[in-house]
Amino acid sequence: MADIVGLTIDDKEVQAPEGMNLIDAAELAGVHIPNLCYLKGMKGIGACRLCLIEIEGLKAPMIACNTKVKEGMVINTKTEKVLEIRKFVIDLILSMHPLDCMTCTKAGVCRLQQYAYDFGIKESSFTRKRFGYPADEANPFIKRDPEYCIICGKCVHICKAQGTSVLDFMGRGVEAKVITANDRPLQESGCTFCGSCVDVCPVNALLEADRWRKGREWEYEKVNSVCLLCGNGCEITVSTKEGSIQKINAGAAEGSAERYICAYGRFGFDCIEAETRLTHPMKRINGELKETTWEDALRTVADKLKRSGKDVGFISVAGIVNEDALVLKKFVKDVVKTENVNTTMSLYADSDSLRKSHTADIDDADLVFLVGLSPSQRERILPALDAAIRKKVNRGLKLVVINSSEAKIAEASTISLKGDEVSNLKAIVRVLIDKGFKADKEIESSVKDAEVSEDIEKAASLFAEAKEPLIFSSPSLFWASANISLLKGKIISVALESNARGVALMGLTTEGKTYKEMVGTAESKEQSAQSGVKVLYAVGEVPLNKRPDGIDFLIVQNSHLTELAQQADVILPSATFLESAGTIIDYMGRLKYLPQIIEPQGASKSHRDIFIHLSKIIGSPLKRPAEAEVKKATRVKTKLSFSPFVKKEGFDISPSELIDSINASVINGSRLLWLKEIERAMAV
Repeated sequence: MADIVGLTIDDKEVQAPEGMNLIDAAELAGVHIPNLCYLKGMKGIGACRLCLIEIEGLKAPMIACNTKVKEGMVINTKTEKVLEIRKFVIDLILSMHPLDCMTCTKAGVCRLQQYAYDFGIKESSFTRKRFGYPADEANPFIKRDPEYCIICGKCVHICKAQGTSVLDFMGRGVEAKVITANDRPLQESGCTFCGSCVDVCPVNALLEADRWRKGREWEYEKVNSVCLLCGNGCEITVSTKEGSIQKINAGAAEGSAERYICAYGRFGFDCIEAETRLTHPMKRINGELKETTWEDALRTVADKLKRSGKDVGFISVAGIVNEDALVLKKFVKDVVKTENVNTTMSLYADSDSLRKSHTADIDDADLVFLVGLSPSQRERILPALDAAIRKKVNRGLKLVVINSSEAKIAEASTISLKGDEVSNLKAIVRVLIDKGFKADKEIESSVKDAEVSEDIEKAASLFAEAKEPLIFSSPSLFWASANISLLKGKIISVALESNARGVALMGLTTEGKTYKEMVGTAESKEQSAQSGVKVLYAVGEVPLNKRPDGIDFLIVQNSHLTELAQQADVILPSATFLESAGTIIDYMGRLKYLPQIIEPQGASKSHRDIFIHLSKIIGSPLKRPAEAEVKKATRVKTKLSFSPFVKKEGFDISPSELIDSINASVINGSRLLWLKEIERAMAV
């Protein structure tokens, strides 16, 4: 932890960590130092020169974004000289910038507009310049308009920091321009359309392609929530107007490495009003699905569940909120009285690895071990983890990648250990023990024959020297990796769905038939044949397109008319995560809250409301879970003990196929379908 130093900023006494830059230190005192190019958490680049300040004892002004605090500094941010320079800079920028603030989409949140107002500049005193650069409007996601660009470099900086490196500068001086490679449109540049550039752009040069005349910033109601479309569980800020979602932005704190969302989370909300959206219950009558009432649909389902008893099986995605998971567990075990309930989490993880993971924060880590994982922004496999690690590497984090296959993120690593992961883990533990780390006899005995290479030595040394090491492991390698955390550091089992850890903690795990047995994809034909499930109840968009053989009655509870839903006997329309409230526990172990953003479409209901209504009809009414009940379920001891150095089998599902499958309706029902088609065309 950095030492605390004392300094004075505009006559205010400030205590700040040694090494912090002056912009951030001034914020601690409530003093804003104007800037257009600084990105919190990243090294200042000094492009705009607005953050000039004066330090007593120095002759010339200094840029605050790159100047570190020191004990006893006396800083003045509003001297006559400094204000004169800032006004000159704004005046010069305005000479090259359109003055259409009355109709500009970014009005109200434009930094340049605010500073021009602060200095009372209505028109530039310099000769106006126009360069005639064309706008890039060839995609439905992001509009780039160089005419508004102030060459602050934020978009280039963030794109490079997270490893996508699509944007860069062309030319020098006032005629410089931000371009893609060969100045191609975004969709031909390898852009992932994460929109990080949109979030950081201080003016109207980068914005959502569909924003024109969809409301001004001050008209929006902004609500913080969480995206549930993949295992990252990213924080988001949702902007609504008149009950409709207008846009979604990254919601994590400024400066955090986790301030990121992918294209799915940013642009997938279009699916809420897709043609495939289910707004009323449906029932199969004479071979055709027809709309019916909630009362008729629920009574039909209730009668079937009561008659079928233990022949019923429930499968669910692991992206439902904790409250839905708790009610589903009670409904299955207390109302229907069966043990046949399982989630998609079982396809890629064991519940114990998720339950026993530590609680951590990547922003605190100075070393990351990435074991058996290949996060990828381009393939949208845990993209936020990929981006966060790359940002942290740019800030000095040491990264060790341990993977038997080629992992793209290894290009950012300090050391990449290829080959059998278990062998590499054993060798690292052996070196750590040789370095003096205490371990019990079981661990010592299990690693004594491990082969140690030069890279293993280096990786172990990095781990030994780190103050806050953090291990991210695939669930199949969690227990082998956890043996390192017994010596030092924290370990996280990384799941592929947003609330897999919460689902495990809520106890929504099977004591009866497994997921694979209920859908007829068990490892052996004998297991599949013995499944014994005649009624299947599917909750959410499970990765199943064909009605399993042997199922007499299929119930699908989902927000969209999927391929599986089209084969159902009864369809119960559920609300999307943006239309219902609840909580999740992300892979880091943090409890996150999701408020209801908008009203559910049509007659759709939350998963828990559907189960509660069904329970009343069956005659064993359930209550809504209290917040205390959720928090109680999260309290679990994470003390680990030695486990054999083995890789667990049975978790071989393709991450990209699973994520695309559980988000098929989001992709096919939104502008994301265009992106998928473009990516397929570019891959040919």
